[in-house]
Amino acid sequence: MKIVKQCILLCTVLIIACGIISPKGASGITIQQEEELANEFIKLILSHYEVITDPLITNYINDVGQKIVSTLPPQPFSYHFYVIKEDTYNAFATPAGHIFIHSGLLEAMDNEEELACVLAHEISHVVCRHISKKIERAEKVNYATLAGVVAGVLLGTAGASAAANAVTIGSMAAGQSYALAYGREDERQADQIGLNVLRKAGYNGKGLISTLKKMRSKRWFDSNQIPTYLTTHPASEERMAYIDTWLEKHNKTEPNINDYYFKRAHTRLVAIYGDEDVALRKFKSDVHNHPDDPLAYYGYGLILDRKGDHKAAEKYLKAALGKRAFDPYILKDLGRLYFLDGNYQQAFSILDGAASINSNDPDILFYLGRTQVELGHLADAVATFEKLISKQQNYPRALFTLGETYWKLGKKGDAHYYLGIHYKNKRDFKNAIFHLKKALEYINEPYKKVKVEKLLKEIRKKKSKSEKDDDNKAQKN
Repeated sequence: MKIVKQCILLCTVLIIACGIISPKGASGITIQQEEELANEFIKLILSHYEVITDPLITNYINDVGQKIVSTLPPQPFSYHFYVIKEDTYNAFATPAGHIFIHSGLLEAMDNEEELACVLAHEISHVVCRHISKKIERAEKVNYATLAGVVAGVLLGTAGASAAANAVTIGSMAAGQSYALAYGREDERQADQIGLNVLRKAGYNGKGLISTLKKMRSKRWFDSNQIPTYLTTHPASEERMAYIDTWLEKHNKTEPNINDYYFKRAHTRLVAIYGDEDVALRKFKSDVHNHPDDPLAYYGYGLILDRKGDHKAAEKYLKAALGKRAFDPYILKDLGRLYFLDGNYQQAFSILDGAASINSNDPDILFYLGRTQVELGHLADAVATFEKLISKQQNYPRALFTLGETYWKLGKKGDAHYYLGIHYKNKRDFKNAIFHLKKALEYINEPYKKVKVEKLLKEIRKKKSKSEKDDDNKAQKN
C-alpha cells in the first residue's frame, strides 16, 4: 500500500510539475511559479501523509526554524516548517521555503543543536534554489528524469525507484544520480551557508556532523534500508572532512542553548506519536532513573493517558507540574484530563492558568471553552471559542462547538452561521447551504446578511463544480 501511495503521489506531482513549470516558451521558473508549485506539493503531501499538528511540537520546530531564517537577508517568500509522522530518517525542502522533517529523524535527535543543523541545511538548499534550478532544467531532460527529480525530493531514492518502475515511466538510469540526489556542489554550498547562518543564530554546527555520523553508524543490511536522508543528501568522506575542518576552525566557544524546549517537544513526540510499548518502557525507566526530571513524569503521564489509564496519568502529570509549575503544556494536559473525567471546576482552574501563560495555544482555548460550557458560563465560552477561531479558523470542532454554544444562548442566527462554515470547510455543501439559509432567516444585521449571502454564492459555485467533476468521472468510468 505504501508503494501504491507513492505511485499516486509521483504521478500527480509529475502532471502538476509539467503543467505549471514547463509551458511552451518558458525560460525558467519564476518566484510566483515556485510558490504555485510549492502549494501543489503541500496539497499532495497533506493528502498522502499524516502531518503532525500538535501545537507544542509544531510551534517549537517553527521557532527554531524562524530563528535561523532571521539571520538571512530578505527572502522572496515565507518559510514554514512541518513534521511528517513517518518512522524514517528524512528531511526535505520544497520550493518556496517549505521544510519537512520526518518524526523518525526528529525522534533520533538528542538536542536542539542537531535539529537546528538539519533545518539550516534544508533552508540553505531553498536559499540557493537548488530544487528550483533542477526543475528549471527539466526542459533539457526527459520526463522520466523529471519524475526522478520530483520523487527524489519527496520520496527518496528507494521510493522514487519503486514508484517509477510501478508506473512504467521508463528508465532513468542515465540521469539517476543527477535526478535523485543533491550534487556535490549543492551539498558543499548548503553546508557552507548552513554552517554560517547557524553560527549567526547562536549554534555551533556540531549537530550536522553528529546527525550524519549517527545515521551512518547504524547497520543497514541492504540499499532499501539506507536512511532516505543519506541518499538525497550524500554524506561523502570529502563532505564530512570539510565539515570537521570548518568546526575545528570556527568553534571557539560553546553556545548557550536551553535544551528544555527541545526535550519537552521530543518527550511529547515519543509519548504521543511513537511506538506505545517503547514509550511506556522508556518513561517508566526515566521516572525511576531521573526522579528530579519533570519531563520524565510528563512523558510517563502522556503515555499512560494514551494507554487509557487516566487516573495514573493525572498522578504523573501532577508530579511533573510540581517540578515545573508554570509550564503551560503540562497545565494543558492535566486540565484536559480533568475535563475528560468530569472534574470541570478543577479543569477550569488549570486551563485558565494555562491560557494566562500561553493564550495562543488552540488546544488550551478549546478545552477551556468546553469547560466553560459545562460550567454554564456560555458567554465566556463564546468569547474563548471566537478567540480560538481568530487564531486558527480550521481548528477541528471549534466552529461546530461555537455554533452549539450560540444555540444554547438562543442566538440561532449565529449558531446556524458557524455551523454553516463548519460544514463548508468539511465540503459538506448540502448541510452548509441548509445552515446558512437558516442563518439568513434569523439574522437582522444587514452587514451579516451580506456576508452570509456571499458565502452561499461561493458554496453553490463549489457545489456545482464538484457535481460536474463527479459526472465527468462517472462518464469516464
